Amino acid sequence: MRIDLHTHSCVSDGTDTPAVLVAHAAAAGLDAMALTDHDTFDGLPDAFAAAATEGIEVLGGLEFSTQWEGHSVHLLGYGPRVEDTALTAELARVREGRDARVPAMVAKLTALGYPLTLADIAAQAHGSSIGRPHIADAMVAHGYVQHRDEAFERFLFDGGPGFVDRYATPLLEALALVKGAGGVSVIAHPWSRGSRAVLPEGVIADLAAAGLDGLEVNHPDHDEATRAQLRDLAHRHDLLVTGGSDHHGTGKTRNPLGAGLTEPSVYAELKRRIASLA
Repeated sequence: MRIDLHTHSCVSDGTDTPAVLVAHAAAAGLDAMALTDHDTFDGLPDAFAAAATEGIEVLGGLEFSTQWEGHSVHLLGYGPRVEDTALTAELARVREGRDARVPAMVAKLTALGYPLTLADIAAQAHGSSIGRPHIADAMVAHGYVQHRDEAFERFLFDGGPGFVDRYATPLLEALALVKGAGGVSVIAHPWSRGSRAVLPEGVIADLAAAGLDGLEVNHPDHDEATRAQLRDLAHRHDLLVTGGSDHHGTGKTRNPLGAGLTEPSVYAELKRRIASLA
């Protein structure tokens, strides 16, 4: 059984509609997948409908924008109730923070000699969760850069010349919100892009004590040595070891569906924990 628990549709910053994403997952030989769009559940109804047609299981989820001591941390939440009022209110606050920084980023890039308009960004977004990838796509559309990666490497990285910070939920609060909504939580790509210093073993141990369920170990950003270290860390702190591709369609060409997989026994345990919280 092949299970990919980290994918994105165009409802956030992927390039495929939820239905097309599910069809591509089935064609890639996946038996189950999770749709984990950034800070929104809006793509789930279409994904669930497509799953029935494509013969693949879809687990509902999200990738929650959180922060730990001022540093960005992404939290995967699986199976929370999408109608939970506390969780949906906080997600709306996070999305408002995303939206609010767009004009400032557009102004920065325009001042740097790469003029953009808010309409340019809106043309690249197909859902309620707008992010830096949509600004990158607008830069590609104008011919300022060749692809998203170049936009991030030159302008949009944290602290970069086109970057503007935004609100993100404190990580412990996000853990409680997901759990309160009947979901389970996994830290996404915990040691990618220099985040090892943000989440060393002591912090992960504290998060486990606070209710964290797992670590996404099998991710394209983790090399084999990193995966081995994270797997050992997860086992020592009784955390589940998951995997996901972080697929974004053509937005992340180095993250094809199935590039990170979750063991069937771990997937079964995730679903058992979700059922126990219902």
